[in-house]
Order: sequence, then C-alpha cells, then structure tokens
Amino acid sequence: MSSAASQNSLQYMPGFGNDFETESLPGALPQGQNSPQKCNYGLYAEQLSGSPFTAPRGTNERSWLYRIRPSVRHTRRFSNVSYPFWKSAPCLDEHSLPLGQLRWDPIPAPEEALNFLEGVRTMTAAGDVMTQVGMAAHAYVFNEDMVDDYFFNSDGELLIVPQVGTLRVFTEMGIMDVEPSEICLVPRGMMFKVLRVGNADVWRGYICENYGAKFTLPDRGPIGANCLANPRDFKTPVAAFEDKETPCRLHVKWCGKFFVTEIGHSPLDVVAWHGNYAPFKYDLRTFSPVGAILFDHPDPSIFTVLTAPTEEAGTANVDFVIFPPRWMVAEHTFRPPWYHRNIMSEFMGLIHGQYDAKEEGFVPGGMSLHNMMLPHGPDASGFEKASSGDLKPVKLDHTMAFMFETRFPQQLTRYAAELETLQDNYLECWDGLERKFDGTAGVK
Repeated sequence: MSSAASQNSLQYMPGFGNDFETESLPGALPQGQNSPQKCNYGLYAEQLSGSPFTAPRGTNERSWLYRIRPSVRHTRRFSNVSYPFWKSAPCLDEHSLPLGQLRWDPIPAPEEALNFLEGVRTMTAAGDVMTQVGMAAHAYVFNEDMVDDYFFNSDGELLIVPQVGTLRVFTEMGIMDVEPSEICLVPRGMMFKVLRVGNADVWRGYICENYGAKFTLPDRGPIGANCLANPRDFKTPVAAFEDKETPCRLHVKWCGKFFVTEIGHSPLDVVAWHGNYAPFKYDLRTFSPVGAILFDHPDPSIFTVLTAPTEEAGTANVDFVIFPPRWMVAEHTFRPPWYHRNIMSEFMGLIHGQYDAKEEGFVPGGMSLHNMMLPHGPDASGFEKASSGDLKPVKLDHTMAFMFETRFPQQLTRYAAELETLQDNYLECWDGLERKFDGTAGVK
C-alpha cells in the first residue's frame, strides 16, 4: 500500500471540475505528454473517459491513469451474480401498494454480515437505465468491510450520503473519508470499495444513482459569484494505490444486471493520475444558504448543491437539495415550505435533527416520497406553530435534511412497498388541517 493510503490524515485537492495532477511515487506522473513509450516504475498508461472524445472542451471529461496493470487485466471472464435488492429503472416490481404520499422509519440493522455492496436497498427508480435517463434512490445499511471485493457501476455515478458511521471510500484515484453531513461522488465506471471507520454499530445512509448527465454545480443566476456550494469546498483525493497480490473479486453493474470476475490482485493500482474525471467529497456544512430577508419563503431550489441537467433548460434529471441550518427572519410570512403540488418527484431523507415542515414522525435515517403532482407540505402541528408563532428572528439549528428531486416519476420497488418501517399512518399528519374559512370575518 502506498504511503498516501496509509496516512491517518488523508490529503485532498480543492476545486470543482478542476484539471488535477497527483502522484504517490516521485516521478510516476509523466510530464509534457500522456503516453510515453515506457512509463516510470514499469507502469501502464491508460485513459478513463467520462464523456465522448469529441465533447466540447467545457464538458469533456477524461483522466490519464498510470497503473501497475492495465484494467483489461482486472476483468477476466465474468459470471452472473445477483443483488436482488438493488433495482434499476424502469422498475416493474409487482406490489399491492397504491399511489400515495409515503414515509418510512430507518431500515433496521442487519442481523447477518453485510458489506456496502450487499447492503444497498433500492427504494425508488425513475427513467430508463438503458437510455441513461433518470435515477434511482437507494438506502444502504451494512456492518462489514469490502476487503477483497471491489465494484464499478457502468449505469451511473453514485452520490453517497452517510447518515450513521464514517465511510472510507477507496477508489482507483484515491481515498476519501466521508462522515455524516458530508457526501461523496464516485464517477460512472470507477472501481472502488467501501470500508468502515470508527466504532458504529451499523453504517447507514442513502445513495442517488444518477443515470443521466453528470452532476454539476447549478447556475447561480442573479445570486452572482458567491454562496451556495462554492467550488473551493469540493475535495478530490490525492493518488493512493493498493499493491495486493491475493485473490480478489470485481463486481460490475451494467444495464441493470450484475456480474463478477475473479482476479488475483487488487484493481486499485493507480500510482499517479492527471485529468478532470475524478471522485470528490463535499462537506454540507460549508454550504452558504441564501434566503428571504424581508418576506415570503423562496423556492427550495435555492438550496441546490448539485444538479444533473437535461436537454430542457431548467429541468433537472436530478437535483440534490439540502435543508441546512439557517436563520429565519421573514416578516408577515409562513416560514416553513408552503403546501404545493409539483411536476418534480421528491425523495427526502433526514441526516440528523428535525425537518422544519414536519414536527414529528420524520426521524433521522427515515425517508419520504412525494411523487409528481401529489400534494404535500407541513403537518398540522407544524402549520399551527408557524401560523401563530412570534415572527422574531429564529435560527433553525442542528438539522440536515436533503432531497433527491427528479423530473421523472419515481416508481416504488417491492422492497420499499413491503418494508416493515413504512408508516401506515403518515397521511394522518394532515388530519388536523380543518376548515378555518369564515366568510363573515372580514379582512384583517
């Protein structure tokens, strides 16, 4: 294992979408060219492309990797393998649960030993994995390391959102430690494994599998050059490699199916690399929110951290939106999110604390689904509190909720429909919203 991989304090390079260069052995990275006749240390040069070769310069993504073996030696003869709880769109699971607003408590801790890959549970899927449109929302729960097992996903990039337990995400291009209130992104096609950090009883969180155009930073529009997620706060790992000559297994997801190949070494053998197709992590606590400073609740899109666009301007394949700590100061205003129906479909999770639109029932590790055009908004107690409270400045603190929002309807998996933590009484949270209309009361 390289010295970079064995350090207690991992190193990162700042910036979003930058062109990076990094090496874990001096002189391993060629200078002035990409593919020399002979690479130093007996390494192989290989390009990993995240976009078509001829994509415009602003969207062209590729990295050059200098590795112990070329990746053709990391994929031998494949065999079929099953991960029955990981589903892809279009999701045609049969279940008897009708359409409706849904909410779940956290997925129970496993009784058996599960690693990260085995612990993925698909809740919803949208679009079509075969045409690279849409997304899937997963939860994960596991209690074992991926020691000799590795994975790459051809179907999409993986946005990982820990809720309990710190992850060590060891990718081809470096190592990221990702704790709750941080996120990380593993690009499409990149090999990695996930290890546990710390002494949690279980490691739990969420994943957005983005089939479509890659996540990027949203345009700020009239907000201007600063605030929201600032590029310098995104961190890409420095090169680190695993020099291991023991039997290993590489698992692959391709067009919704899973395969495995047996190899005699670790595939995480990139000693140096340069380019702009790379993993990254981001601390959600560095998000700089903007909001109303006089009246009304602005659209929640102002809390967008990352967006995966479609060809239709302003319409996202996926938005990753957070609801972080912030000051509430608006005058003469109902401050929580308003009641609404939406052409987008919203899958929400709660990392910690309390979400301001739900006074009870939405707990950390839980999930909710409000599909396109289904009405939703604050529960009855939240409405009463917001309608009658003193409108002095209040800091909404010690909370972090998020949303995977997509233009496409999210189809429920059978696992999600039959999950024991599904709240049968979720709709009752609105029962207290009684008629208040009085046509004789006049205008106040």
